[in-house]
Amino acid sequence: MFINHPYINELIEETKGTTKEEIQKVLDIAKEKRGLSHKQIATLLNIDDDEQLQMLLEIAGEIKDSIYGNRVVVFAPLYVSNYCVNNCKYCGYKRDNKFPRVKLTREEIQREVMLLEKMGHKRLALELGEDPVNCDIDFTLDAIDAIYSTKNENGAIRRINVNIAATTVENYKKLKEANIGTYILFQETYHQPAYEYMHPKSLKGDYNYHLTAFDRAMEAEIDDVGGGVLFGLADYKFEVLGLMLHNEHLEEKFGVGFHTISVPRLKKAEGMSIEEFPNIIDDKTFKKIVAVIRLAVPFTGIILSTRESAEMRKELLKYGVSQISAGSCTDVGGYKDREDGRTVTQFTLEDHREPMDILKELVSDGYIPSYCTACYRSGRTGDRFMRLAKSGQIHNVCQPNALMTLFEYMLDYGDEDLMEKGKKLIEKELEKIESDKVREMVRKNLNKMTSGTRDLYL
Repeated sequence: MFINHPYINELIEETKGTTKEEIQKVLDIAKEKRGLSHKQIATLLNIDDDEQLQMLLEIAGEIKDSIYGNRVVVFAPLYVSNYCVNNCKYCGYKRDNKFPRVKLTREEIQREVMLLEKMGHKRLALELGEDPVNCDIDFTLDAIDAIYSTKNENGAIRRINVNIAATTVENYKKLKEANIGTYILFQETYHQPAYEYMHPKSLKGDYNYHLTAFDRAMEAEIDDVGGGVLFGLADYKFEVLGLMLHNEHLEEKFGVGFHTISVPRLKKAEGMSIEEFPNIIDDKTFKKIVAVIRLAVPFTGIILSTRESAEMRKELLKYGVSQISAGSCTDVGGYKDREDGRTVTQFTLEDHREPMDILKELVSDGYIPSYCTACYRSGRTGDRFMRLAKSGQIHNVCQPNALMTLFEYMLDYGDEDLMEKGKKLIEKELEKIESDKVREMVRKNLNKMTSGTRDLYL
């Protein structure tokens, strides 16, 4: 199996006594943006000195800026069912937790989507528990169709990324036909003994079947996949190295690795206590993890959710994160519940701000909030996207598209304050577009949008 436990453990043991001088040599290599070996990644995971950590963060920030610029992709999760046959020790949806299980009807899904569209969202992450009887693949496909077919006066959801349990090639083909964006699946932990302990008497408990889900998805021609682990279940060094080995396996076998990597930290959930988990990581370690991942896979998107505080999200946007959720609800029917004054969550959230407030802060900090889905709809996915990113040409497409989606949001949902701040940012960013032709095209599209046209992109 491509997650070689003895090899990872040897790397961790070999680099355990790493000196500051050895770390400095790797940091100097990292500045050259030529990639890192497994041993070099393991070496950086031993950084403890505050000065070297700051150097690591700054290098990660420079790399992120050179590839992604100041764009930040914005999305929201949509939970449509909390039925689950698994008994994961860390999850509020686990089988042994006794609470009324629900799944949304088609009409209820569309109601949630309307509320999300009212917030300005164009990109969703579809989430549901694993239950082959109550929530089979047909339920998922119908949910996708319900989302895509829901329209309001300001448009519709343009892309659905899907996070469902590991399944068969046949079912992944059905997801592909349903026009999904990225297929997302967290390994939870790459450490097999920890994995099996965390998933007792569960369908999800088959480590190898779960681990090879992306192989089956790619065999079904889903070429955008997003991985991740739940930091806090096992040694974080093992997890980061596991992520890298998994990414390399996909690159070697299919020509492209992870489109995104998510970095959730374990949070308090119903039916569990944080004290039961000895591998919880502190803020300093978490920052190091994000920065090392950015150095190791510079062209892969890094996703940070509202599990983290506004302050942490703000800081990590500088050092590697390129996608964030906004205004998230993590319970089934949560957006309607919140509108009605009820709040229930699957796990503890830290950033409770409305999407508008998040966008205002992003714009004030010089970021371009992006709701763009153009690459998905233009066939720039998988290895085609990565080739564009690695060539440096991604700026010529993504920067203009981000500006247009920000302006669209401002026109349809923004208030006077956002409009004033956003116009200044857009004008400043337009001048940075190197191609006169592209700059003029964007200006014309902005004028068309002012006159009522929507969904314009390169």
